[in-house]
Amino acid sequence: MGWMHTAKFLTTAPQLHFLPALDVPEIAFVGRSNAGKSTCINTLTQQKQLAFASKKPGRTQHINLFALGKQGVMDAVLTDLPGYGYAAVPKADKIRWQQVMANYLVTRENLKGIVLMCDPRHGMTELDEILLDIVRPRVQEGLKFLIVLTKSDKLNREEATKALSIAKLQAGGGDVMLFSAPKHKGVDEVAKLLWKWAHPQTTTPPAEPPPTAP
Repeated sequence: MGWMHTAKFLTTAPQLHFLPALDVPEIAFVGRSNAGKSTCINTLTQQKQLAFASKKPGRTQHINLFALGKQGVMDAVLTDLPGYGYAAVPKADKIRWQQVMANYLVTRENLKGIVLMCDPRHGMTELDEILLDIVRPRVQEGLKFLIVLTKSDKLNREEATKALSIAKLQAGGGDVMLFSAPKHKGVDEVAKLLWKWAHPQTTTPPAEPPPTAP
């Protein structure tokens, strides 16, 4: 998906009021600090260091925006929200960022979709469940929602089938997809779905232009 590969850093914000007001669709990536969120974003965009993966999970505590769009025209934004729930982060910081994320997910006007990262080997955590409760009213109003089961290459077929079934029950009408960066599993499917979220009036993504003759 060439559209995803156009991602470029737009801005970073330590608090919600620093975020720019935008009129293009915004898609937020959320998840536990060690759920593979940065790896997923970098794999989808084919950029190794677009989303910062800290060696100490939970230490990255800024909201990062990435612009998407061909020919230099921004038509959507990816939002990388700080990972949550990691034990090394002081409790006060955890609470503060939970509040920041909750406010973002409830109040961000141009938010069109949420992608929740989940390591299927551990399942949904209490914080994941809290997040689901927060966004459920907006999902019922039409906000798009996807659970991405990362690191699915660690599962056998039976485990993957079971993880999918459980996640579909928890998704509350949202989509669920298996994903593996090393195996490139689910990458195209997730990219196409996000393109549809950002371009609801268009049924299929535009074809990649053929290479020009020398």
